Amino acid sequence: MSYNEPEAKIFACSQSVYLAEEIASKYGVPLGKVTFSKYSDGEFQPSFEESIRGLRVFLVCSTFPSADNLMELLLMIDAAKRASARHITAVIPYFGWARQDRKDKPRVPIGAKLVAKLLETAGATRIMTMDLHADQIQGFFEKPVDHLFASTIFLPYVRSLGLENLTIASPDMGGSKRAYAYSKFLESDVVICYKQRKMANVIDTMELIGEVKGRHVILVDDMIDTGGTLAKAADVMIEKGALSVRAICTHPILSGEAYEKIENSKLEELIVTDSIPLKKESKKIKVVSCAPLFAEVMHMVQNNTSISGKFLM
Repeated sequence: MSYNEPEAKIFACSQSVYLAEEIASKYGVPLGKVTFSKYSDGEFQPSFEESIRGLRVFLVCSTFPSADNLMELLLMIDAAKRASARHITAVIPYFGWARQDRKDKPRVPIGAKLVAKLLETAGATRIMTMDLHADQIQGFFEKPVDHLFASTIFLPYVRSLGLENLTIASPDMGGSKRAYAYSKFLESDVVICYKQRKMANVIDTMELIGEVKGRHVILVDDMIDTGGTLAKAADVMIEKGALSVRAICTHPILSGEAYEKIENSKLEELIVTDSIPLKKESKKIKVVSCAPLFAEVMHMVQNNTSISGKFLM
């Protein structure tokens, strides 16, 4: 008797429907039906409106604040488990709480580890995510983790710009590995920004390690939150003689006055993915969809084929 892998279905949390629809379209299946019943006090309950017994389910949900997104995902995983889904893959384009990956001072939690345990306890059998804030977060899981890199979608766009005298820059010391990886594929120089903070999201001083005069610079980071670091870096680089400054940031959190800072900065362009929906449009922000990447890798996972070709870093 021949064995056929059960079909797959794709579902989404309420705040990630925009991305899940694109992923499902690229994958070649309709987005699954799930409803959320809400009580007057704010409590909610997800319900799958079609059978998932014996199937692989992909649950698409970026866990950006508020915490309702994470809670929706946990409840959907539990519901899928109790509905006898065969495989439950949590597709988390943006893995929230990832900045809490260690104890950086006394009496604080390791939030990323807690989220990992919550997902596994709920019943996730596989995790698929993109550009984690810290690679070691994969080690918080006992289940398989497919850690995808947005470089596979950013690099073609960067090459299409046809920039000569290109330099890749990291906005901080922690992102130097990512910057060197991009520079390897683009055969470019690397510059590192050294910054000191007064407090979270507030920069005191910033210095450049490397030369940017007469160069087109592209800053590379995994996320952009308030935009202060990138705006400051762009201003410093233009003052140092850079011809232009662009930025590539996978996850556009863009909180507070981020949009205003980007608009008023010397940045020529900010290139992001749609892992998090933009709150408003901006002429300076270019969105490159990550849906084709996730759809392709989900196909590979479903068909039990290698995904190593998707790792450029």
